[in-house]
Amino acid sequence: MTHRDDARPPGPLAPEPGTLGVALVVPRQGPAGIFGPACELCARLATDEVNQAGGVLGRELRLVTVDGGARPARVAAEVEALVSAGIVHGVTGWHISSVRQALAPLVAHRVPYVYTALYEGGEDSAGVFLTSETPDGQLRPAMRLLAAERRVRRWYVVGNDYVWPRRTARAAYAYARETGGGICGESYLPLGTHDFAAALTRIERRAADAVLMLLVGSDAVRFNRAFAAAGLDQRCLRLSTLMDENMLAASGPDATRGLAATGGFFDALATADTLDFHGRYAARFGLNSPAPSALGESCYEGVLLLAALITRARSWQVPAIEGAAEQVSYEGARGLLRLNRRHVRQRIYLAEAEGLDFSVTADLDAWSGPGP
Repeated sequence: MTHRDDARPPGPLAPEPGTLGVALVVPRQGPAGIFGPACELCARLATDEVNQAGGVLGRELRLVTVDGGARPARVAAEVEALVSAGIVHGVTGWHISSVRQALAPLVAHRVPYVYTALYEGGEDSAGVFLTSETPDGQLRPAMRLLAAERRVRRWYVVGNDYVWPRRTARAAYAYARETGGGICGESYLPLGTHDFAAALTRIERRAADAVLMLLVGSDAVRFNRAFAAAGLDQRCLRLSTLMDENMLAASGPDATRGLAATGGFFDALATADTLDFHGRYAARFGLNSPAPSALGESCYEGVLLLAALITRARSWQVPAIEGAAEQVSYEGARGLLRLNRRHVRQRIYLAEAEGLDFSVTADLDAWSGPGP
């Protein structure tokens, strides 16, 4: 489903003079739908702020939201139709890698595409710019820290069965070996899985020290509940590279013991930039809104980066943007950030669940860098 992000009467979408359309591709269904509302609100906040500052190239930004939780081919076809009709001049949003792989070949050479989800790494298509984490900078230092400080040696991987979990797990094999450990088993499950019994049995039989969770949204929520119900939280750690405060709340306080997460943003970060972002978000949408979280905040950054790219190049044409991209920076909830080879350079943290909240326990900068 596609809709315009305003209150005008429904009707055929068409280009609007004086506006610059942006396709916001975020999940409204499926396992990732749990954090779709935060993604939409954060993107709206960024759009409001850009427009209040004068827009982009004298034009008002206008979001056109596309359901990124639909089948990848359907999402890609919908966005391509918007680009071909001249309705949107850029694409951003949080969606899984399967959607990105379907979408990028159709639109990235035509309009700038800012992908905000953490992903498996390796994306180098012209016109694609990436704001979030990759395994080398996110997972590797976290596994090193847990090996050194918690003596984790035996890892078990539980992931959804698509490109991001499988390629991330492939990298995890190397990271585990670097610390004198290894991967003792893997389970890959379809998106939308409810029954984790077989995976839990294997985790227990393999005597895993920790589980690497590569599960999306509500699948991770159900796994957390099943893991705790089986009593495995008493003896086995969990590490997730995709766990936000909305997923903690849905899991419940009894299901988060021994759960850690790694990422570039947590609501608990008490920096001046983060606190300011939370204040503006609460003032715009109210205290009872979904937690902005890392996933929503990524969509805030996606709009800011897209605006900065077009402004710096003075064009939404991909060749012009590619030529100017290395000189682009933007300032958001994580401070001043810059691009390096189309990826945003960032600081990564480790956080541990305390009931329904995260406590940031380590800055992983000291655990980064090349392996032995």
